[in-house]
Amino acid sequence: MQASVVVVGSLNMDLVTRAERLPRAGETLAGESFATVPGGKGANQAVAAARLGASVAMIGCVGDDAYGRQLRDGLLAEGIDCQALEVVAGVPSGVALIVVDAASQNAIVIVAGGNGCLLPASIERFDALLQSADVIVCQMEIPPQTVAWTLARGRALGKTVILNPAPATGPLPPDWLANIDYLIPNESEAAALTGLAVNDLASAATVAGHLRELGADRVIITLGAQGVLLVGAEGGEHFAAPVVRPVDTTAAGDTFVGGFAAALARGCSEREAIRFGQCAAAISVTRAGAQPSIPRLSDLAE
Repeated sequence: MQASVVVVGSLNMDLVTRAERLPRAGETLAGESFATVPGGKGANQAVAAARLGASVAMIGCVGDDAYGRQLRDGLLAEGIDCQALEVVAGVPSGVALIVVDAASQNAIVIVAGGNGCLLPASIERFDALLQSADVIVCQMEIPPQTVAWTLARGRALGKTVILNPAPATGPLPPDWLANIDYLIPNESEAAALTGLAVNDLASAATVAGHLRELGADRVIITLGAQGVLLVGAEGGEHFAAPVVRPVDTTAAGDTFVGGFAAALARGCSEREAIRFGQCAAAISVTRAGAQPSIPRLSDLAE
């Protein structure tokens, strides 16, 4: 199978509880519900790209456990090529512990598990997938040396390379930025990458400009209900967000990235791809869960 979008990244089982508010330090709250939901930024973005029209392959690692089998089966059910999804004995699959409050905001703790076993040698074994891709997508829930290797290989192959720097804890290495076509952080991630606050469009533009000065080609900052800001060599452009009533924002960013990648892979313009990703993300926040919230191409046509 030749995949137009190859996602190199994480797979987690999300353990999700809803509560009236997020707990404070040392506090025990009564939750309202609990569910186990397939997630992980890599898998979420792969599912989004597949549901939104792309041929997708996933490169990642899961543990040899029930969660790992469930995560793999879920991707296969979406038509995603899983030949490069390795099963690692002796480690658990990745998990994310998620609390969602009444305002649909969330707090998340991630345990890497099998995701920590995705090393450059794993990617190199499946180089044919990278060679066949139009778009290569990475995040940062896998070892940094693997991200660095993938970005460099994508650049060497002349592919469109997307990095969603999540979770971001500090500046990216300069050699990473030189290998990225589209750097797509949200407000908090953009702030972590630069040390500069993002609280409105003007500050977002300043931060995006700084990231470009550091080496990023094009920066897309997702701003939730405030829309999306694109900054490239020709300047910036703001894309207002569709107005919806949010239920759960857990996979909104992943849906945008997957939709954006899928649209680029099928030949859409940059602006068209951003609008498409926004429409998909707007639908996702009206639904609960990570992967269950991600829309299909038919949903956008309604």
